[in-house]
Amino acid sequence: MSDTPQLLLQHHLKKLKLPTFQNEHAKLARQCASEGKDHVQYLLRLCELELIERERRMIERRIKAAKFPATKSLDSFDFKAIPTLNKALAMELARCEFVDRRENVIALGPSGTGKTHVALGLGLAACQKGLKVRFTMASSLVHELIEAADDRRLQRLQKGLAGQDLLIIDELGFVPLSKTGAELLFEIISQRYERGSIIITSNLPFDEWTEVFGSERLTGAILDRLTHHVHILEMNGDSFRLRQSRKAQT
Repeated sequence: MSDTPQLLLQHHLKKLKLPTFQNEHAKLARQCASEGKDHVQYLLRLCELELIERERRMIERRIKAAKFPATKSLDSFDFKAIPTLNKALAMELARCEFVDRRENVIALGPSGTGKTHVALGLGLAACQKGLKVRFTMASSLVHELIEAADDRRLQRLQKGLAGQDLLIIDELGFVPLSKTGAELLFEIISQRYERGSIIITSNLPFDEWTEVFGSERLTGAILDRLTHHVHILEMNGDSFRLRQSRKAQT
């Protein structure tokens, strides 16, 4: 009979979905008793632990849902290696206020200069701020849109993308798009105009984007929407991978 209250408590905490209460209440009770803390202080600590753990799990779920190819933060980025990148602007963007303002970010520069790293860092910061993020390569997104159109589920996919606070489109410019693909990507960009933020990374300057979209008219319309409220990150310099390869050979 002496175990009954403990068993009931475990049952109720599980039912209430309070796993940290369930795991920590006994240990914390002993700790608070030894420190002379009253029941209010004990409950306060227990609630704080539950909230911290709940937030950690929520961030984990957001990161998983974002489909990042890797988890990278701006803290691990070598800003000294890319002097053209405005570090102050990048760190300001990591506060994610641009997402609240429905503004865009475009990172431009040659291959290997860390554009994807910066995009991932901003995406991670957004997840940590409680925002919904989706990461995708431009070619993969276009392929996904074309498949969805063929399967008559394009509206569902568009709705899912529109529901993201931040959409990250990586490596725009590496592969020219078909007419259908370019038009579908234009639709996504148009739907997010002043409604949701986009981060785009590209190895091409704006005057070469026509090579990607195949139409000056369409390219102009896309740039008009993307650059109306935009932060440009210039990332010119030597490739990180090339420098690492050179170091390995010396």
